[in-house]
Amino acid sequence: MPNVTTDLQQLDHQVCFALYSASLAMTKLYKPLLDPLGLTYPQYLALLVLWQEDGLTVSGLGERLRLDSGTLTPLLKRLEAAGLLRRERDAEDERRVRMYLTPAGRALQAEAATVPPCVVQATACSVPELLALTEELGRLRDRVAAATAAAAFLSPAAPASAGTASLPLSPKKERP
Repeated sequence: MPNVTTDLQQLDHQVCFALYSASLAMTKLYKPLLDPLGLTYPQYLALLVLWQEDGLTVSGLGERLRLDSGTLTPLLKRLEAAGLLRRERDAEDERRVRMYLTPAGRALQAEAATVPPCVVQATACSVPELLALTEELGRLRDRVAAATAAAAFLSPAAPASAGTASLPLSPKKERP
């Protein structure tokens, strides 16, 4: 019978490594698709959100992208300098800044429409498979975020749910 703890210490059994290496591969895939548009991957993500919800606050965009203002502000300044969006103080609350696409920012959406089909083709997955994977990864992200916020990963494992092994997740050990 395999030793579950030892097996989980193998690189190829690390979910974090699978996610990390998949993220690197996706970023490499997007680069040549976004370069002709003059966009970086994080800028593209910001525009995806604004194409859905123009006039969003900076904090609202940060929540959607899961980015802090220190990361988001320089990205938005570059998009503004490129003429793709403008930032304005909220008329009702001067503390909030809203972002609005410029005509060039809106027009870029049509050019960027070629990106998703290329990604689908490169993954060799069907659209329903990619949507299911995206949903599952979103659920995983939300569970990990909740556990991190609650520091639950530092305590002994909770009772296992159906089909999962109950493993102690705490990396801390008392040393003699």
